[in-house]
Amino acid sequence: MSDRPTVGPIDAARLDPAGALAEAADACSRRGFIAIAGAGALALGIPVAASAKDAAANDTAILNFALVLEYLQAAFYTEAERLNALTGHTAATARQLGAVERAHATALQQALGDTADPRPFLDFQGATEDDDLFVQAAVAFEDLGAAAYKNQLTRISTPAYLSAAASIHSVEARHAAWIRYVAGVAPAADALDDPISDADARELVARTRFVRPRPTTVARRAPAFTG
Repeated sequence: MSDRPTVGPIDAARLDPAGALAEAADACSRRGFIAIAGAGALALGIPVAASAKDAAANDTAILNFALVLEYLQAAFYTEAERLNALTGHTAATARQLGAVERAHATALQQALGDTADPRPFLDFQGATEDDDLFVQAAVAFEDLGAAAYKNQLTRISTPAYLSAAASIHSVEARHAAWIRYVAGVAPAADALDDPISDADARELVARTRFVRPRPTTVARRAPAFTG
């Protein structure tokens, strides 16, 4: 227990794991998280589908929304593994969660087929190299993932897509409880959880400025995994 970093309560709306928060990242490329929204992956306020074609397009957008979150989580844990700068229980947690998040991304890619959005370029700005920063970011990411899936599940009409998203959602909830325990934060502080809107999820990720317009490297230790 002594090697578990302890951080204060996590407020996802104020996520600042590496001192990198700034204005929403308007400079993200069309491969980035914000640009994907413009392409439809994070479309807001989609009305009830009027046809099977509309329903299919809506479901594809929703699953791509989930896929981008999985890209983010998978790359975060993968970079932590590759840099090998974390210690003890934190390093072990990164390895175990990373394997699952990579499987999630693969499962959604397979479900979407040719309609899957590409990976964005990512730079975690040192959050994968420090135990405390890593844990703070991981708690925020896992809380965000569970809340975002919760918001989208009731909007999916395609059975295969719904099955894929629902099976991942329960695992994301377990991950959120797990990493909160590692952080010394109550795994389930409330009896009921609220979903998070597309707009709020988009803004939280944009404010980290982890999504970049082009590949980057981290010179402090070794080239970073850029997604």
